[in-house]
Amino acid sequence: MSQKSYTVEANGIRQFVVEAGDGPPVILLHGFPETNFAWRFQIPVLAEGYRVIAPDLRGYGESDKPATGYDKRNMAKDIRELMRVLELPKIALVGHDRGARVATRFAKDYPDLVDRLVVMDNVPTRIVARDINAAIAKRYWFFLFHLVPDLPEALIAGREHIWLRHFFSDWTYDPSTISGEAFDTYVRAYQAPGAVRGAMADYRANAEDIAQDEADADVKISCPVMSLWGADFHAVGKLFDMAKVWSEFADDLVTYPIPQCGHLPQEERPDVVNKLLLDFLDGWRS
Repeated sequence: MSQKSYTVEANGIRQFVVEAGDGPPVILLHGFPETNFAWRFQIPVLAEGYRVIAPDLRGYGESDKPATGYDKRNMAKDIRELMRVLELPKIALVGHDRGARVATRFAKDYPDLVDRLVVMDNVPTRIVARDINAAIAKRYWFFLFHLVPDLPEALIAGREHIWLRHFFSDWTYDPSTISGEAFDTYVRAYQAPGAVRGAMADYRANAEDIAQDEADADVKISCPVMSLWGADFHAVGKLFDMAKVWSEFADDLVTYPIPQCGHLPQEERPDVVNKLLLDFLDGWRS
């Protein structure tokens, strides 16, 4: 299945997009510390039956990295405006990690535009903030470190490979999962001017994100939701009751812990993830 890449101007920024396939549109939103390269195992499989669209989020990869606009309501608007440019009336939406936060906000702000939602290995920011204790703070140290103005950028500059190696080793069931050319691809992405600052800006929007989430905490997501997570990730599946967490957000919910898997299910267990996605997307007709 051939794929194409391009940039579009939407919501005031240039967004870099990888696309493949024809059919009902499915948008894939990557997380940290990744780019849309994270979906390389899903795109060709899903593209056999769907039009698959994988943008780099604001601040990441080849998309623009402005100084502002990283609250999840505005990042969800990035996707809404991308849909407008691509003339997509409705989508199925898949988000991992930070992308799941954008996807969740999108599903609440634009309920008529999303047919079904998949969230992967993500504890919503509001829940992390509400439940934080010593054990959670230990695992979510990077949430706090990334909030510090300027210092992370200064410490990481020229050491992007060390910073990323920590996450890819610590966050995977098999620490060698992201290695070789895949690891080098991510290092190059985060060595680009503004890339580390863009990722930090995403985290630095946490307070605004929590305020948005608290304002409509009693509003459930109206479309069907599937929550997947790595059963062996110390900061998600081993730390939170994920089925209970996501039952606060959706009534029409299915949940799957993926065994022998850490934070990056789509890269660690792509065959399992692809089957779950295809089963859940079955019946989606634009």
